[in-house]
Amino acid sequence: MQNVLLSLGANLGDPIATITRAAELIGQTVLSDMRLSALYRTAPVGVTDQPDFINAAVSGYSAASAKQIHDACKDIERSLGRKPRARWHEREIDIDVILVGSTIYDADDIHIPHLRFHERLFVLQPACDLLPDAACPRTGKSLKQLLQECPDTTSKPRRV
Repeated sequence: MQNVLLSLGANLGDPIATITRAAELIGQTVLSDMRLSALYRTAPVGVTDQPDFINAAVSGYSAASAKQIHDACKDIERSLGRKPRARWHEREIDIDVILVGSTIYDADDIHIPHLRFHERLFVLQPACDLLPDAACPRTGKSLKQLLQECPDTTSKPRRV
């Protein structure tokens, strides 16, 4: 069993309810001993003419591969009504696989750990609620250290 960290975000419909439901589904189908971070409100990044996002993280354990976890998360997104949109646009739900133990997976345009998670306060703050001492296998740095070093100044998360 590997420790898994996922990042959740939504800004369409009822984002709090959607993130709560996504966490429930993740706990039922993807992760055992699943924990949900606090919820955070964050200004959008990239395309700023859209509603604020609600962000959270979930952690737990899985024996599945990084690709299997990714695919299960995409199935949950679809079940919650996610529609295809351009990068950085609004989302019904977005679930990113941040860490799967010490796995590094780069294939088929899937990158685990997520390639830019260390640049995003809206990912690191909720992640540190759950696993501050977890190490990124790409850098060897703890999530707490990555949060302290994060260059992001545009999306300071505010607890909901």
